[in-house]
Amino acid sequence: MNKIWLVPIWIVQVFSQSKSFTKNKVIGNVWLNRAGLHVLRLVLSHSVMRARMLLVSYNIAPDIKRAYFRDGFIVIPDFLSQSEFVRLDNEIRHADAEVRECTQGDTLTHRIMLDDNTLPNMPECTATLNRRDFTKLNRFASGSFSRPIAYIQTIKNHYIDGPPDPQKNLHSDTFHPTTKSWFFFDDVSERNGPFTYVPGSHRLTLKRLAWEYRKSISVSNDGDRYSANGSFRITDADAKAMDLAPPKAFAVAANTLVIANTHGFHCRGNASERSSRTELWTISRSNPFSPFPGIDHPLVTRVQNKAVGWWRRHLDKKAENRGAVSSWHIIAARNTVEDTEQHVTDRIEHSDTRTHTEGASLPSGSRTPATAYYSQSRMAR
Repeated sequence: MNKIWLVPIWIVQVFSQSKSFTKNKVIGNVWLNRAGLHVLRLVLSHSVMRARMLLVSYNIAPDIKRAYFRDGFIVIPDFLSQSEFVRLDNEIRHADAEVRECTQGDTLTHRIMLDDNTLPNMPECTATLNRRDFTKLNRFASGSFSRPIAYIQTIKNHYIDGPPDPQKNLHSDTFHPTTKSWFFFDDVSERNGPFTYVPGSHRLTLKRLAWEYRKSISVSNDGDRYSANGSFRITDADAKAMDLAPPKAFAVAANTLVIANTHGFHCRGNASERSSRTELWTISRSNPFSPFPGIDHPLVTRVQNKAVGWWRRHLDKKAENRGAVSSWHIIAARNTVEDTEQHVTDRIEHSDTRTHTEGASLPSGSRTPATAYYSQSRMAR
């Protein structure tokens, strides 16, 4: 009852991209979900997003459009010319920018956000993000004219001791269509954990709706942390009940672009050895109940990126006040590719190696905030 004042906010969030069954007591109300609230949100959001995708698909080739609606993904090999790829690859491997890290199980994920702070020094990244074909494919897949948030990202498998990476379990990101893209700088195989997707699992079949209904009730009562946060995990029995196709591992060559609807079930593939893969990674997630596809304007992109940056710094400060590091914390590295061995050593000396979900504690007696550590390490270069 001490949170009764939040009820109006929770109700408004029902008509937004909010997905957590634990943070929103209306979305996570077991009786409302028994009455069909979650399924209603699914059907309405998918209908609106389908209309938006059709609205912005006027310049998309019919075969690409059909494949995306049918399978949930687009794969384009040799996306850049060889000379363009070499220049872009060289730029990202020699970048010098703020790197953030997230630890999940035994996997490290490193990211550089591509925004006003980094792009002026990265002309090849800027050119790629502004390519007409890249822009129009992301517009169509996301049903939005607004630019996606973009990063250089490196996934580092088996880099630390820890439990299995939870992102290697098949899952759906959220209840509505949402888009991520991967432009790979490395050849991807079983060695370094290929992106894996269940073809057609983004579609709202009757069996999928029945499963979502049952799942919404179970996580409203008690579910695993990721599912309760709105990112539903599936088992082999679930996949069989929904008549899903076998997962497809995207073992692709460098210079391949993959765009996927991550409402469909997907995961990081298991890597056979200590390895990494680097990509130009984007995410687009907007209010799925809004019929308006947004606008493509530099001011909108700037505000969107600044909001993400402000939120990260806010979480850094909160974690620092607890003597911890935030889930996405700054590390002492020039970029996501270099400094791998040294930064892991530094990281063990300066922070706990536990999975950073809500923020891990710093070692006893250490109060060095990540931002200060990062600044000191760069000044020393």
